[in-house]
Amino acid sequence: MTVAISSLIKDASAQTLGCLGSILKKGAEHAAHLKIPEEVLLNYRLFPDMFPLSRQVQITADTVARGAARLAGSALPAFPDVETSFAQLIERTQKANAYVQAAHAAAMDERAQTIINIPVGGGQEMPMTCATYLQGWIFPNLYFHSATAYNILRHNGVVLGKKDFLRPPG
Repeated sequence: MTVAISSLIKDASAQTLGCLGSILKKGAEHAAHLKIPEEVLLNYRLFPDMFPLSRQVQITADTVARGAARLAGSALPAFPDVETSFAQLIERTQKANAYVQAAHAAAMDERAQTIINIPVGGGQEMPMTCATYLQGWIFPNLYFHSATAYNILRHNGVVLGKKDFLRPPG
């Protein structure tokens, strides 16, 4: 059985960004309940050389939205990194997911074996097929950064469990 790459990215986006939005809502409620300024949690990082919570969420959203654009051969969406509240980060996850859900499925599926060049930093690019890009780049980054956001909030006392990470509300 072959599964279309468009279905894979759309399903992963809906699940992961849906869960991330719910996790962020719990983070906001936790901060409000304890009267902790939101920026304390949004700027928290697990280790000094890791990005803070807000950047983890931005990268999660960017990874899947830009990934969908590259898979479809479309111009990359622009989401400026200006969020300073949980509500704004939740909105970003919703916008990114809406972008992915609206991405042209047939274009993605037709390009599964098309070789694209992915920027990997330092002016370097890595050529790979769209299918490899999805499996070896988009998914690992999507899950790494969303799990890191989850872990930052959990470390700070937000009551979260595995279900929160795996199953969006509703």
